[in-house]
Amino acid sequence: MANKPLPFSESVIKSWVEHAQTPFYVYDEAGLQETARAINKAFSWVGEVSSAPYVNFFAVKATPTPMIMNLLKAEGMGFDASSGAEIELAQRCDAQPGDIMFSSNNTDPSEYREAYEAGALINLDDYNQINVLQRALDGEFPQFISFRYNPGSKKSSGVNSIIGSPEDAKFGVPDTQLFEAYKKVRELGATRFGIHTMLASNEVSTKAHLMTAQLLFEKSLQLRDELGIEVELVNLGGGLGIPYHPEEQSADVDELGEHVKQLYQDILLSKNLKPRLVTEYGRFVTGPHGYLITKVRSIKETFHRFVGVDATMANLMRPGMYDAYHHISVIDSGGRKLKPQAVVGSLCENNDFFTGNITMERDLPLMQAGDIVVIHDAGAHGHAMGFNYNGKLRSAEYLAKGGGRLELIRRAETRKDLFATLDGV
Repeated sequence: MANKPLPFSESVIKSWVEHAQTPFYVYDEAGLQETARAINKAFSWVGEVSSAPYVNFFAVKATPTPMIMNLLKAEGMGFDASSGAEIELAQRCDAQPGDIMFSSNNTDPSEYREAYEAGALINLDDYNQINVLQRALDGEFPQFISFRYNPGSKKSSGVNSIIGSPEDAKFGVPDTQLFEAYKKVRELGATRFGIHTMLASNEVSTKAHLMTAQLLFEKSLQLRDELGIEVELVNLGGGLGIPYHPEEQSADVDELGEHVKQLYQDILLSKNLKPRLVTEYGRFVTGPHGYLITKVRSIKETFHRFVGVDATMANLMRPGMYDAYHHISVIDSGGRKLKPQAVVGSLCENNDFFTGNITMERDLPLMQAGDIVVIHDAGAHGHAMGFNYNGKLRSAEYLAKGGGRLELIRRAETRKDLFATLDGV
């Protein structure tokens, strides 16, 4: 079994478990800052050639934890919100008008009003949402409007099981409707325009992301040449991948930035079009820097060797939902033999596997009750996707600061929290 390094020593992790109730999440502050700065550096050229500086609108859905959001805001990030609650979270982190991009689908009209009043940049997912937005604003209309573009079969690479093929996706406006959508919002009073797409998820190859950039750049030229609409903001979306497996390499953000710059120069600058470039990376920012710490409760040996931990799929659902791989480290396991084992939780569901709901087993050091287990790369779409089935309580979140000091940034739920919305109990 290949090892995957941890940013913390085993002795530090053991000391955490002595004082913090497992399971819990921990995020590496230094790693988050390093990644944020690497992204900003890779796209620093944008401010030199375009109408405004680059910004990453961090996808709040990935890690909707205010202390993490504040940390990223201090590194110059804005926020990509997809719901009213995410808009409010961003505002509670002192997001100002223009710091939020609102990209939603099948949207409640009240959320459009919330986005408008927050000064968010509204990104529409559907032609028919134009009328919904206008009605939600009592006939008013935003000056800035963007559309999420779905290129259909024009997107041929980077398709995976998480986001699927564009032709099968519920997201975005196809070519057959896109130009009519821009004409309609212009008639309603929009004077500033953006374009966005999201065509990859956890894609480490730069090829798929460059295809996205090329599609959006060419579409921006078309909009100017055919409609006289000058796009001022191009949102390249997110989906930049991280190395969940030890043998994988992370997406090379420096290489991506350089190649996007070349495309920008060749397609846009050469035609005197200078839109601002932005992204909405979430997983790439926080994913590698979050860890789920759990302890082994029991061992069950039947047709498989089941290692029962005190975390469940309610804490991290990706392995049970997608058969997604998350590397597992066992603390103080040096010298132990490897054996196929299934790491499971205690939910009354048979996909409650941390070793994958299809793969099920993995060669891991022979475990025993009391062992500390670290589940890697859980910093995005981990705690955020938690739930309360079987009455499971969502765990605490901590920020690991210099010297291994833990700072509580979200307390664990209690039964009082769980029952707070119920009458008759």
